[in-house]
Amino acid sequence: MLAALGLVAAGSAAPAVAAPASPAKGGGNPSAEHVPGRAGQDQGLDSTECKFGGKNITSTPWSLQRVLLDELWSTGKGDGVTVAVIDTGVDKGNPQIRPALIPGGKDFVGKAKSGTTDVNGHGTRVAGIIAARQKTGTGFSGIAPEADILPLRYTGSEDPEEQGNSVTMSKAIKYAASQDVDIINISSDTVKKEPNADLEAAIDVAVEKDILVVAAAGNDGADGKLENTYPAAYEGVLAVGASDRNNDRAFFSQSGEFVDIAAPGVGMVSTVPKGGQCSADGTSFSAPYVAGVAALLYEKYPDWTSEQIASRLQQTANRPGLASDARLGWGVVDPVAALSSDDKPQSTPRPDEPKQSGHVTPMSLTVGESETERTQRISVYVMAAGTVLTLLIGGTAIAARDHRRKRAAANGPADTTTSTRH
Repeated sequence: MLAALGLVAAGSAAPAVAAPASPAKGGGNPSAEHVPGRAGQDQGLDSTECKFGGKNITSTPWSLQRVLLDELWSTGKGDGVTVAVIDTGVDKGNPQIRPALIPGGKDFVGKAKSGTTDVNGHGTRVAGIIAARQKTGTGFSGIAPEADILPLRYTGSEDPEEQGNSVTMSKAIKYAASQDVDIINISSDTVKKEPNADLEAAIDVAVEKDILVVAAAGNDGADGKLENTYPAAYEGVLAVGASDRNNDRAFFSQSGEFVDIAAPGVGMVSTVPKGGQCSADGTSFSAPYVAGVAALLYEKYPDWTSEQIASRLQQTANRPGLASDARLGWGVVDPVAALSSDDKPQSTPRPDEPKQSGHVTPMSLTVGESETERTQRISVYVMAAGTVLTLLIGGTAIAARDHRRKRAAANGPADTTTSTRH
């Protein structure tokens, strides 16, 4: 089951912000309040044990198997691009993510100061999907394995009385904007599905500085209802839903008109504190997948705006229809297509043109006989009638000849004497 934790700072009237669930095993549970079904509160749908400091998964995750990585990385791996991960912190003890961490991280709820402590594990997973370094013995790495991560811990403190909320998230967003990062990843949302002025103002600061803000759409979508979640639904934010192996909406992914794009969010392998890897589900892990692809685009097109980067991601996504819908947005992100498309930027995604040339129009299904079938039937009848008539005429002629021969035979030989009378 998808689990969720809503965290509320003691003595604070600020709206609570949903925080990630702790793993099935290990890492502890820093929550003071349980709120089922929140965004960013993700763990595996199965009961497999997640051990911090455990082993790496040797195979390549399905979310990477479907991508031609050599082609994807032909123009770069995210070098020089900085992604701020606003989450439960990013543990520096995992060797795959440690080289990606840069100075300047910050802790807004605890005493770690640098943001490189993660007792929950959620932020370390998010960061790994973006920028985990390639390592011998595992098929897993980040989508942008040379990008930099700025760890900002807004929730997930060891102290139950020092849990994050919209205030600490807002502070983290504004701080990230002050550090001139390229991308901000937020894999959480507010417990109350309603706008919050302070949080929206913080988002506006980042958007005005041309920073791409990527946020998880949420995990409350099992009922199929269309609802906004925040900060994903704020103007200027790239809201990411979760897709499964068939490029369909993951059953838990929140649907709504605010959803901009989707990305793999089921069985997502990533790094955990102290070393090792685990698998989990949730839109929390779809958002960093998109952020990682965005980092590759930033390296290839350093002069593009955040709006143009977002538009390229949406324009090249795989979608079942011609335009956007409330389930998958503009479709499931296609990393290779995004990087291999033309070099002309666009500010907004456009619906696809209906395909006409070379399009085969299926024959309409009719209950009665079609004109072609009727013509074919009449032709058969005419040919059959002609054949019968020919047989009848031939048969009659033969019968008449035989009749004459029989009659002649019955009357004897014919008289051949010539008259000589004059």
